[in-house]
Amino acid sequence: MVDCNSELNKFYNEKVRLGNLWNTLGKYRDINLDRLKNGLWNNNSPAYSDTISQGSYSMKTIVQHINNDYDIDVGVVFDNSKIGNMTSKDIKDMVYRAIQDDRFQKAPEVLKNCVRVYYSEGHHVDMAIYRKKDDRQELASSDWEESNPEEIVEWFNNAVISKSPDDSNGRQLRRIVRFLKFWSISRNAWDMPSGLILTILAVECYVPIKARDDQSLYETLKKIKNRLQYNKSILNPLNLKEIANSDKHKRRVENLYDKLRALFDEYLSELELTKDKKMALMIWGKFFNSDFFDECIKNLSCSTIISTPSKPWRI
Repeated sequence: MVDCNSELNKFYNEKVRLGNLWNTLGKYRDINLDRLKNGLWNNNSPAYSDTISQGSYSMKTIVQHINNDYDIDVGVVFDNSKIGNMTSKDIKDMVYRAIQDDRFQKAPEVLKNCVRVYYSEGHHVDMAIYRKKDDRQELASSDWEESNPEEIVEWFNNAVISKSPDDSNGRQLRRIVRFLKFWSISRNAWDMPSGLILTILAVECYVPIKARDDQSLYETLKKIKNRLQYNKSILNPLNLKEIANSDKHKRRVENLYDKLRALFDEYLSELELTKDKKMALMIWGKFFNSDFFDECIKNLSCSTIISTPSKPWRI
């Protein structure tokens, strides 16, 4: 396989990872926590007792988004002794009232598993509400459901450390997850699985190859495709319960498999055959739906096609 590692690393650093934007998004999270704290006080509502760092922000797997549609997750924990017999709906409504602000162009919204705050730039802050009841932590969903999102973050961070063959630039497994998530949002028309489902699949199918992110990504993608061909069940790594059990999630997992299968059939598998670096970079550009690699191709001093693709196809 032609070595395009340096070009993919450049693409990763410039187009995939957030860089300083990660800190900016964290400020939006903190601003809304302050807004919630003050709003609860002004409404004579119980104060929250703790916060939980959760989701892709905590895993550091958020990727750049062309529409600035960044999902910033934060968990807000209330002590059960302070909220009494409030239902999951009651407490989400309480949080909704507390975070009202006349400066919002779009009002916050109560969703099934969170209260969402929208920003005109495109991103949003999702506040998941929990109650601490003895040694149990429960999420305010359709009803109260036991949930420990910080354990998912710990599971992923441990996997990154134990599986990656390096310790630089976030480590390889985290980079592979980001590549996969970036690809999944590279076409507006696609309806792909959640970031958590993509992360679980990437960790399960990850193929570590030191100093070759391009090859690791290719082999991981191929392994995910082959896995989904025979098994489309996605299990929570903590309790091994199915998490893709709704029709929506099942459809999105099916879409993921269909896209990977189609891209491998159309052109992606040619990465294993071609010896021409220009051709390989064209394939990666096509895969990520990006013109970033055009400049890389121009900068190549020469390119000699040694092998011809085994079937007619076009980039």
